[in-house]
Amino acid sequence: MEAAPGAAAVRVQGRHLALAAILAGAVVVAAAAERPALALLFLVGLALGFTLYHASFGFTGAYRRLFLNRDLSGVAAQAAMLAVAGLLFAPALAEGSVFGHGVGGTVAPVSVAMLTGAFVFGVGMQLGGGCASGTLFLAGGGDVRLMATLAAFCAGCWLATLDMPWWRGLPSFGAFSFGQAYGHIAAALVQAGLLALAVAALYRLGWRMERPLWRTPGWRGLLRGPWPLLMGALALALLNWAVLLIAGHPWGVTWGFTLWAAKTAAALGWDPASSAYWAVEWRAGALRQSIFADTTSVMNMGIALGAMAAAALAAAIRPSLRIPLRPLAAAILGGLMMGYGARLAYGCNIGAFFSGVASTSLHGWAWIAMALAGNYLGVRLRPLFGLANG
Repeated sequence: MEAAPGAAAVRVQGRHLALAAILAGAVVVAAAAERPALALLFLVGLALGFTLYHASFGFTGAYRRLFLNRDLSGVAAQAAMLAVAGLLFAPALAEGSVFGHGVGGTVAPVSVAMLTGAFVFGVGMQLGGGCASGTLFLAGGGDVRLMATLAAFCAGCWLATLDMPWWRGLPSFGAFSFGQAYGHIAAALVQAGLLALAVAALYRLGWRMERPLWRTPGWRGLLRGPWPLLMGALALALLNWAVLLIAGHPWGVTWGFTLWAAKTAAALGWDPASSAYWAVEWRAGALRQSIFADTTSVMNMGIALGAMAAAALAAAIRPSLRIPLRPLAAAILGGLMMGYGARLAYGCNIGAFFSGVASTSLHGWAWIAMALAGNYLGVRLRPLFGLANG
């Protein structure tokens, strides 16, 4: 993911901040009319977008710096995020309920479709310029190229649903949760230890921390950024935990993109009944309902508006329509690949990787192995599209 502007600005962009506040208020009202919990999840989404933008916390840029510069800082922050989230999740997952409602982790099968989708997603990350959450928060922050990536991402998600029966017919090794097999708390502790050992081993082998993991941002820095990486990592772990406690499941992103694209296609004349994927009752019901009734959609809106507010506070919203043809083509191709791959892989770097590993699911680890391979190829392809590898 491309880094968000980091320097504190002298002047706040008041009009953009006011627009973000007005839109946020409208979404809160619409979501609360469906269910009060949705309004609360929208506020969590706002905090996620604010955090992602100010911490420049991404996966795409972190992996590119890992491969090209042996910079371990972004991956080390991700490891901390995963370890803390896993430890926070464990008691609730072990109990199976909280606040009177059920709680379940993100556990999915490891299959040919999942492994293929994760690899395709990884390539798309580098071409599109951001992952799922990165595309949302950078588009919300005014990046026009990432807006093109987001539109293509949505289209790719929907296109994959049309092919899903074929992909699901390929071999699958089934779902496996270390927490369910060995106990959630024990599994989370072991995961945290292994993540710490992996980062320490890479550091000893010569990888370096080129970005500081921690510094004190001060009160002005809290509002206007930039935030240190570790602060962003801890905030994201806490906010994903909040999603688990409120919604009963961890944070996800790409289902919202899939739903938006399917609703658009239906409005243009596509018949959902022609698709086996959309014939499933709960999916058909989601198509019939308002987008403000869907948890992931509402949270995605929150992420985009939270990033918009953060960018306005940093006076960093400077959209430009002057996008060279090759980078624009990369944005569209990368978005399509991420959307298609995410649906095959049961999610993206958030829903499959972050929430999957925090839930101690094997598929989360398999996802990142294939996605890293895809990122490596994507980094090599970037210069063909006029994209810098700096």
